[in-house]
Amino acid sequence: MPRAAIALRSLVRHGIVAATGLALVSCTPVINTRGHVPEPDAVEKLAVGKTTRTDVQKALGSPSTVGTFQNNVWYYIGEKTETVAFYSPEVLERRILAVVFDDRDVVSDVVSYTEADGKHVEIVSRVTPTAGQELTILQQLFGNLGRFNAPPARTPGPGDRRRP
Repeated sequence: MPRAAIALRSLVRHGIVAATGLALVSCTPVINTRGHVPEPDAVEKLAVGKTTRTDVQKALGSPSTVGTFQNNVWYYIGEKTETVAFYSPEVLERRILAVVFDDRDVVSDVVSYTEADGKHVEIVSRVTPTAGQELTILQQLFGNLGRFNAPPARTPGPGDRRRP
C-alpha cells in the first residue's frame, strides 16, 4: 500500500475521532450559577429578635436587592441553570432569602422562597396603535429633499449697532 494512502487513511481516522469528540463535548451541559444565596448554616445563625442589620451583613454579605417599597427587607437571590448545546437554559434551582428588619434594625423574620412559590405572569402582547405612518428607509432618507427653506433674515437685537 502506498504511503499516501496510509497517510490519507490515518488523516480520515483522526478526523472522525476529532469530530466525534467535538460532537460529544458540545452536548455536555453547562451549569451556570447566578446571584448569591447564603449557605444554610449561616442562615441558621440568624436569631430573630437578636441579630442586627450589621450582623446580617457580616454573616451573609451584601444583599442582592433591597425592598422597593419597604427599605427594611433584604433579598438574597440566586439560581442555578443548565444549558445543553444551543437549547434554552433550564432552571435547576431558584432560591430567594428574605430577611425582614424591624424599626430597631433587628431581624424580625427570615423567609426562604423557592421556584415553587413563584407565580407565572402572562405577558400581554397587544400593541398600542399610534398616529402617523410607517416610512421605509428610502422614504426616511429622501423625504426631506426640497423641504429646506432659506434661513430667516436676522433682525437686529438690542445690542446691535445700527448703521446709517
